[in-house]
Amino acid sequence: MKSRETELLYTYLAFDLFLLNLSLGFVAWIDLDISLRDIRLMSTYILHGNLAWVISYLAFTKRNLFLRDSFANRIWRISKRQVVFIIVAASFNLLFVPLHLSQLFFWKYALLFYFLKIIAYWLIYRYLKFKRGKRFNTLHAAIIGHNDTGLLLQQIITSNPGLGYSFSGFISSKENIKEDFLGHPDDLEELIDKHDINIIYYTISFFNGGNAEKKGKEVLKICNRKGVRLNFIPTNQLWFRNRFNTESIGNMVVINPQEIPLDSVGLRVQKRIFDLVFSLTLCIFLFSWLFPIIALLIKLDSKGPVFFVQERTGINNKTFRCLKFRSMKVNNEANDKQATANDDRITKLGRLMRRTNIDELPQFLNVLSGQMSVVGPRPHMLKHTEEYSSLIDNYLVRHYVKPGITGWAQVKGLRGETKKLSAMENRVKADMEYIENWRFAWDMKIIWQTVFGRHAYKNAA
Repeated sequence: MKSRETELLYTYLAFDLFLLNLSLGFVAWIDLDISLRDIRLMSTYILHGNLAWVISYLAFTKRNLFLRDSFANRIWRISKRQVVFIIVAASFNLLFVPLHLSQLFFWKYALLFYFLKIIAYWLIYRYLKFKRGKRFNTLHAAIIGHNDTGLLLQQIITSNPGLGYSFSGFISSKENIKEDFLGHPDDLEELIDKHDINIIYYTISFFNGGNAEKKGKEVLKICNRKGVRLNFIPTNQLWFRNRFNTESIGNMVVINPQEIPLDSVGLRVQKRIFDLVFSLTLCIFLFSWLFPIIALLIKLDSKGPVFFVQERTGINNKTFRCLKFRSMKVNNEANDKQATANDDRITKLGRLMRRTNIDELPQFLNVLSGQMSVVGPRPHMLKHTEEYSSLIDNYLVRHYVKPGITGWAQVKGLRGETKKLSAMENRVKADMEYIENWRFAWDMKIIWQTVFGRHAYKNAA
């Protein structure tokens, strides 16, 4: 949850700065004493206001999470931060802003900024409550352990829909829980499937000797097998502070036993920016003229649509619609039967496209929409996800990151038909190696090898 909390921190800061500058520009536009053309004066006001707000915002970084799910609580927080902003800005007036103009203009745009924030955050609050109620694009979170730590965590999850979590309930050995009770920890696997749980917070005491360690390992093994994210929440919070490299939810210590490099917000942003720049560049300079040509050739080659759309498993085990150029004759086995080396369903043009990976090009549209990344574990058919997740440990861990158009397994030649279980095991092993050791330079290497490597085209059906 730390990464999501950090995302909220920077997202709301950027949104606040947008509202601040919008207020400043609007007041300057209607104020007869100020001219938007006075670049030097406007630059001074912009520097003054933005710097004051950044300092005020960072002074309240620990107050971006709420313990009460009411908008009145949010108004109180907004008002306190606004007071700090006014104090900081007033101090900066003496340093940056001409005294004969600053006071009235500042109060005008500060007041407008305050009311804009309340209106904007009320709309966001209502939208997030609606989204959480419908469970749109939310991760279903469960808590193992019905205790003070678990109850506090429940408050944080239910009061902060911006985190993107929907609270499913408690998993506990206690039998007297009246509300939000899912079941007993011994039935964890069944509960994960029944309630479609995506993330589990395990409140655990690390002073119970080997028993706690044994239970923790059992839960971790189950979560890895089911592709569910797991975080340990120590009930002995004070003992753990400043002792380990831990995460946090507000002021609550969190231990992540499944930590991977792309859990870092900064690295995910870096990867996403590259995905967008790379994909947009190809779409503008290459696909703009190549797509119509390929579409025409597909239509001339065989009857049917240009694109083949198939549901596949993406990040957090969510299903998405994966795009490809159609390389087969229209058939009823596309979602159940894997393509083979001499598959008679593949058209002449389709065989060429599959050997050169041209059929995968429409997936750059999936990248632009945020469903895929340029590099990552290849997305599998839903049938394969269901089949292999019960046969291969850590198979669903592949879905902790976005699937890719190309990946480490593909450039090593681990692609195509999987006649033996060992073939899929080797593919998953390569994907796990990539996920656990990701770095940006590795993505560049994989892209290079996808185009120029000897193994990238191996086993292409």
